[in-house]
Amino acid sequence: MSRLRSITAACLTLLVALPLLVLRPATAEQVVMGLSQSSISITTNFEGSDILIFGAIKRETLIPDGEIDVIVTIAGPSETYTVWRKAKRMGIWLNTEAVEIDAAPSFYAVAASGPLESVLSQTEDLRHRISIPLAIRSVGAPETIGDAQSFTDALIRIRMKNGLYSLLENAVEVQEQTLFRSSIRLPANLTEGAYRTRIYLLRGGDVVANYETSIDVQKVGLERYLYSLAHEQPLIYALMALALAVLAGWGASAFFRLVLRQG
Repeated sequence: MSRLRSITAACLTLLVALPLLVLRPATAEQVVMGLSQSSISITTNFEGSDILIFGAIKRETLIPDGEIDVIVTIAGPSETYTVWRKAKRMGIWLNTEAVEIDAAPSFYAVAASGPLESVLSQTEDLRHRISIPLAIRSVGAPETIGDAQSFTDALIRIRMKNGLYSLLENAVEVQEQTLFRSSIRLPANLTEGAYRTRIYLLRGGDVVANYETSIDVQKVGLERYLYSLAHEQPLIYALMALALAVLAGWGASAFFRLVLRQG
């Protein structure tokens, strides 16, 4: 009886697994990628950096039908923001409404091999949160939640103007459906942390493979020392800043007195 039960259980397992084997894609594609830099050091003379993303597509069989598209995203550490709306009250511009941005990347860039709307379907965008608006999560007070999207749009406009958000269409070069490369500019005003870098392979707007790595961004040298001092010992940092301001003022005053005497 026990042997019969074992045989019955094995048959049931096979029946459950068989549809999965039939539905498994006949072609499997994987991403092999590299970065020109896996870490970035922010120094006093740091003016930004260009990151080269390159790679190849591994396949188990021949190239399937349909053009391959590639999307590359780089996202900085997420932070919480409060976006205010100003309104004129009695001739004075005042902050009147606000929406709390629950999580927004400090930096976000999207590079695609074509126009983003044509290479990425809305369903896949919702699933992977690739486009800039979907990379931001916002909440608001009950009276303003219906208008929360306008606050999110304002944040995107400001960050795009400052070079912190960017949409780079037709910026990924794909060669012979196998090799790809792209370059994304990281500005000087970066936030420290791990920058999540993702690669998506798409066919007909659907993601067929993806790969993820990260770029480490850290302050070094004098930048690192001042940053650590300001956050770990703010009192000492404030006293040093005050002493430096007093010294600079005294030096400027002494210089001008010397110039007037010689004149």
